[in-house]
Amino acid sequence: DMHPAAAEGFEYDLCVLGAGSGGVRAARISGLYGARVIVAESDRVGGTCVIRGCVPKKLYVYASRFCDAFEDAKGFGWTVSGAAFDFSKLKHAKDKELERLEGLYKQGMAKAKVELVPQRATVTGPTTVSLADGRSITAKHILVATGSQPVRPAVPGIELADVSDDIFNWEALPASLVIVGAGYIGVEFANVFVKLGVKVTMVMRRETVLPKFDEELRTQLTDAMRAAGIDFRTKAEVRSLEKTPDGLRVTTTAGEEIIAEKVVFAVGRTPNTAGLGLEAIGVELDKEGGIVVDEYSRTNVPSIYAVGDVTNRVQLTPAAIREGHAFADTVFGGLSVPAAIPPVPPAASPSPQRGPVGITEA
Repeated sequence: DMHPAAAEGFEYDLCVLGAGSGGVRAARISGLYGARVIVAESDRVGGTCVIRGCVPKKLYVYASRFCDAFEDAKGFGWTVSGAAFDFSKLKHAKDKELERLEGLYKQGMAKAKVELVPQRATVTGPTTVSLADGRSITAKHILVATGSQPVRPAVPGIELADVSDDIFNWEALPASLVIVGAGYIGVEFANVFVKLGVKVTMVMRRETVLPKFDEELRTQLTDAMRAAGIDFRTKAEVRSLEKTPDGLRVTTTAGEEIIAEKVVFAVGRTPNTAGLGLEAIGVELDKEGGIVVDEYSRTNVPSIYAVGDVTNRVQLTPAAIREGHAFADTVFGGLSVPAAIPPVPPAASPSPQRGPVGITEA
């Protein structure tokens, strides 16, 4: 059973670290080109987007929109009586949908004859990888697609707080919630939970939400969120968190105290490169820990490539998929496809939705 790199003494043509959007696409397309591929993933298959990002978030956004729809219906002659919301039903329906999607990802890789190992892997050399169970693998090419994770800032009491990953494990809605950070993720969750009846307070450094968007959009959206009942504490950051009999006490740099049942930090994401063994073999990282790559997603170690959030380029699912596909085309498809990502229209999913594209005022 010869595969392309077998003659050179490699067990695999490609070893992929991480089965998220980028890793799965790269593995599947490489497999279809005839490469022998192994993928190591210590968590669920599907990555941030499918398991703890866009997909479950979208389902929660849809759930939250019925609140306004029932209200609007009255003006159009409908009598909507007895509408009641059960969060645990939504949560379990979401879990079922994620299981279905995870199954499809696994199926897609199996069809391309990709081998999946459910454990963490570290890079031990330019062409060697070590699995958590101690097994060592040789591969002609290594692709790091380990993604990113939410930042947990070094604030006293941070262990009491949640991040976006944790939200999708909640079995019940909190009565009150503090969201720290007003980027995409904070804004989306604030809008979801206020519509589902949670008392939401946002702690943020600026006066308006979504710092990367144009002024007018930001002001309109901030006003709409205020009107929806979100309490803004602006020009402030969190100084500390403490557990009290009444809930979590958040103390801000403005000297305010807020008590809430849950606190979620949504202050950005950071590349997952810690403990992968990359520095030891000389792979160049940027100051945030992102892997530095060229337009073909290649690192400064010629046999090692990286795609997706871990490269700190564009932290968006379609970018990872594009990069993963371009990698497979280039390395195994005999094509030369740079992973050039054009200007991407960002879309934040609060209600009302916002999605600018092109040249900003800034």
